[in-house]
Amino acid sequence: MDEFLSEKEQIERLRDWWRENGWFLVGGVALGALALFGWHQYQRYLDNRSVHAEALYGQVRDALGDNDRDSAAKLVEQLRDEYGSSPYTDQAGLLLARAYLVTDTSKAADELRYVMDHTRDHELGLIARLRLARVLIYEKKEQAALDLLAVDEPGEFAAQIDEVRGDAYVALGEADAARTAYASALTAPGADWVNRNFLQMKIDALGPPEKAESAAGSETANPEQSPAGGAGEPGAAGAGAGATGAGEPGGAGASPAPQSAAPGAQQNAAPPAQPGAASPEQQQSPGSAK
Repeated sequence: MDEFLSEKEQIERLRDWWRENGWFLVGGVALGALALFGWHQYQRYLDNRSVHAEALYGQVRDALGDNDRDSAAKLVEQLRDEYGSSPYTDQAGLLLARAYLVTDTSKAADELRYVMDHTRDHELGLIARLRLARVLIYEKKEQAALDLLAVDEPGEFAAQIDEVRGDAYVALGEADAARTAYASALTAPGADWVNRNFLQMKIDALGPPEKAESAAGSETANPEQSPAGGAGEPGAAGAGAGATGAGEPGGAGASPAPQSAAPGAQQNAAPPAQPGAASPEQQQSPGSAK
């Protein structure tokens, strides 16, 4: 405001500004107060819904404690109809699925799938996914479990997902794939949440890799590659050469051995020589044969 204006002129200008903008100022303050009041009312509404959902969840827990699954199922249905976005609804579904595992795994799978598909909590959805995969493996639906575990962003649940994936491969009889999945679970994010000792026991139970077993089998099947077989062959060849040289006309001139012997001589004969070892006659030089 111009400092050269008189006090009266300054007051007149303030009055003019208020006439033009005063209603906007009052309206803004009123709207702000109304918005603040509405926010508090909405929070109170949410709190009341949370309290009611918590009460229903407690009733579900009590019904399952009394082994009344039918009443628990009706309460869970009520929770989903009235408080579908409440965390208590998801927790109640997990409780009901756990109770169904004892009697009906198909109903347990349905409850877990519902929680997985409808929850707003990403981590809770991964928990439901892991439990559902284990149920599918129990129902001999290993491939369905593997498809279910194909998650793009598992986060800290990566190690647990790898472990369950390994269990599915074991059920399918794919030991190498199971070993790879278990090994990944030991180093994946969230590895601190898995039982490392139990996981190592699973790996040890699979035995050595198939490639190592096939390599060992090929070495056993081919004795020519073994040191024992190579050492035995030259001895046998040398013995055969010595025997041939002794019996040939250009050799020592010794007469060939008779084709048969007396029964007494057969009984007193020495046991046959092992392969690769020369007999005493074969070990004689041509000169001694004379």
